[in-house]
Amino acid sequence: MDEALDLSTYLPVSYKAQSESDYVEFLWSAFDSNYTSGKYEFASLAFHLLYMSFVSFSIWQIRLAREKDFQNALIGFQSETEMNLLAADTPFKFYERLREAQIFRFLKVIGCGNEQVGEFSKFVRRRNKIAHPSGTVFFNDQRTIDDEIADMMREVSNIQTHMRPIILDVYGSFLKESANPEEREYGTAREEIEANFIHRSYVSQKDIVFCLGYDLTPFAANPNYANIQDLHQSLQDEFADA
Repeated sequence: MDEALDLSTYLPVSYKAQSESDYVEFLWSAFDSNYTSGKYEFASLAFHLLYMSFVSFSIWQIRLAREKDFQNALIGFQSETEMNLLAADTPFKFYERLREAQIFRFLKVIGCGNEQVGEFSKFVRRRNKIAHPSGTVFFNDQRTIDDEIADMMREVSNIQTHMRPIILDVYGSFLKESANPEEREYGTAREEIEANFIHRSYVSQKDIVFCLGYDLTPFAANPNYANIQDLHQSLQDEFADA
């Protein structure tokens, strides 16, 4: 159970829409209640949806940081599907046009090979087996589901490791775009960080760990360098001890 709860640190700190926050909280509640009551089959379904939510947030960040590569990864899809994926205003809309397993192909943009992509997507195949009437309960004891969760969390950690350059690029772009206080959408650094970095990019605690040590040296010649430093300091003040 403790290892499963660690997934929360890979999910966004907060969401731009209350409905998204409510959805994720519902999944956690469904997982907890079913796990606690020994209904491990249903607990596994809820955890799978949390896992796939994490993947969709990662793909969203890839789209933000590597839009051209993201577009290249769309080659082979129908034009309508391409347009919908590029126009999606939330990661959850990716699945309106994609089969679950298809979304993992975008992880190739961050250097994951076919074998790794296969490892990431194998849980979809397992989930499909239990999402249809089969007459068999696959997760009928705690050890079985704990092993599955441990396997999934290894892949979550693997994806997150590959995501480091993406997260740093997303954060760097945010600092550059928000450098001038007069052009910011929000009046305080904290509000600007929350809305235009955390919410816009669906940033998790694990993502923020990457950002806390961000090297500001490339911005040294920027006329708003002091303001960039203030933004970065605000992030550190808010999350360094989280």
